[in-house]
Amino acid sequence: MPSDPVVVTLRPNQFTEKERVLARFGGLTASTFLYDSGVAGLRIANAVGHIDLLPFHGQQIWDAVFRGRTLTMRSMFSEPIPTRDYLMNYGGFFLHCGATAMGNPGPEDTHPLHGELPNAPYRDAALVVGEDEDGPFMELTGRYQHTVAFAHNYVAQPTMRLGAESSRITLDLSIRNLKHTPMELMYLAHINFRPVDGAVLIDAVPDDTDHIGFRTTLPSNFAPSDAFLGLIDDVQRDPATHRTMAAGRAIDPELVMTLAFPSDAAGWAHSMQLHPDGSADFVSHRPGELGKGVRWMTRTGDQDAVGIFLPATAGANGYVAEKAKGNVLMLDPQGEFRCRLAFGALEAPEAEALRKDIETVRAAPA
Repeated sequence: MPSDPVVVTLRPNQFTEKERVLARFGGLTASTFLYDSGVAGLRIANAVGHIDLLPFHGQQIWDAVFRGRTLTMRSMFSEPIPTRDYLMNYGGFFLHCGATAMGNPGPEDTHPLHGELPNAPYRDAALVVGEDEDGPFMELTGRYQHTVAFAHNYVAQPTMRLGAESSRITLDLSIRNLKHTPMELMYLAHINFRPVDGAVLIDAVPDDTDHIGFRTTLPSNFAPSDAFLGLIDDVQRDPATHRTMAAGRAIDPELVMTLAFPSDAAGWAHSMQLHPDGSADFVSHRPGELGKGVRWMTRTGDQDAVGIFLPATAGANGYVAEKAKGNVLMLDPQGEFRCRLAFGALEAPEAEALRKDIETVRAAPA
């Protein structure tokens, strides 16, 4: 039966080098610990795995492990680093990006890579323990207020939930403009899965360049190689070729594309990395809330990641470029932006059911 949730306020002094149980409920356990770097970690574990979250550091999910498999990208970082610099702490499973700007800064941009949210310092964080119609759950929530005199003043409040027997993570996000003037808003949910050789990316987006747009240039910190230029030529000739996680095929430094998603009857769109054994990773979002977004891949000797889909309000080309396209949202004074998405791992029967749902949407008339 649903019950009123219990809210446990989190304080930095609760986090020590030794992992300690903070709460147990309905098959879920929440534990606190410190990484060697000094960053505080909150582990929420259930019957099938766990997620490691950073309550005071961007409210990132640093790692996710379910049914003995690590979902998180392979990176050069073994633990989170206490920094605001995006590339000096880039190895987590989930990062919030935005909210005053996001994406790769262009020549005319002044904002940092992916904005201020990825490594934002949260002073307010809480563990919520409760039960709803789906059973017991635990979730991390918090408030980050970003205030710059004469410029910005907003509060971001994410809530990340895990159920007792589920490998499905749900996110609810609120961003409220505290100013008495309108606020420009950009947001992207950066979900970094680990590629599985032989897996196939499945969604309802048609395989043509009207619906899949490939970024043909690289950010200024990268130089295109002949191999990269050849890859761009290949995927533009046949967009479907990007869908297979081919063993041994390098993607260096990265492949970035925009996708135009149709919704199902309930307003959701779904993306999957379907593994050879029938299991899958997935992302589900509502195009009515996050109407843009990108697919992102890198397969080098140092990074191995696939952003199956990164739901967003805009593309990832920086503020100036996305503003010119009309992709920067405007929040009214005291207005609020909200979105919900889900992501994680699926067992084979769940994956097959979702694949059929995706195929139904894909086959529907445009």
